Amino acid sequence: MSHDCDHDCNHCASGCPERGAAERKQRERIQRVVGIVSGKGGVGKSLVTSLLASEARRSGMRTGILDADITGPSIPKIFGLHEKVLSDGKNVYPAVTRGGIKVISMNLCLPSEEDPVVWRGPIIAGTVTQFWEDVEWGELDCLFVDMPPGTGDVPLTVFQTLPVSGIVIVTSPQELVALIVKKALHMAELMKIPVLGIVENMAYFECPDCGKRHHIFGHSHMEEEARAFGIDTIAQIPMTPRFAEFCDQGRIEELESNRLDGILDAIRRS
Repeated sequence: MSHDCDHDCNHCASGCPERGAAERKQRERIQRVVGIVSGKGGVGKSLVTSLLASEARRSGMRTGILDADITGPSIPKIFGLHEKVLSDGKNVYPAVTRGGIKVISMNLCLPSEEDPVVWRGPIIAGTVTQFWEDVEWGELDCLFVDMPPGTGDVPLTVFQTLPVSGIVIVTSPQELVALIVKKALHMAELMKIPVLGIVENMAYFECPDCGKRHHIFGHSHMEEEARAFGIDTIAQIPMTPRFAEFCDQGRIEELESNRLDGILDAIRRS
């Protein structure tokens, strides 16, 4: 390490021992890294990340969430986190939810939760790398990475920098979304990242009076798409005001659901 080092690896081409040691430490202490991805926004990716992390923690797994959606972070709101993360000048210490999930998010680093992040792609990608390398995660059984939608800078950075065990793709029933999901599946193939499962959010609405299911966005083709790519682990989440209420109130850890058990089993096997 140079005597002039400012400890900011994002703009440095040097493969110094300090940087390599930080990377090795995380790989040794974090058993698996799972990316939660989507081809487009608004399909409930952060909801699925939060539900999976909560269920994993409830089952006894040591769990963390890296909120890689730098310009549109929502994980702190879902968990009711407002305090800022702390740093000792070398390491950043994640916030911890009431249930014991470690969380790092851009919203926990800003002076105000309402401050916008107006950055270009390379800086955003560098921040994600810092969230991986500079955060004192400790020993984890699973680190969930809530990624921004699409196949741009951040997903590439995550796939190329972090030891990703696999990804979970989140979608909704619309035909347009199904087309975009194929792009995410092809990206996973290109990067040689296993797809652990597909979650279809807003799959249907179940009438509370008669129990009949209504497919608001049309009937799903998820099973056919999953089979075409050799994916046998799928899950559906219905449209329900209860999920939205718990997210808005920061109480997602109180919401117990077995709808993602199959996905969680696939994560444990990864």
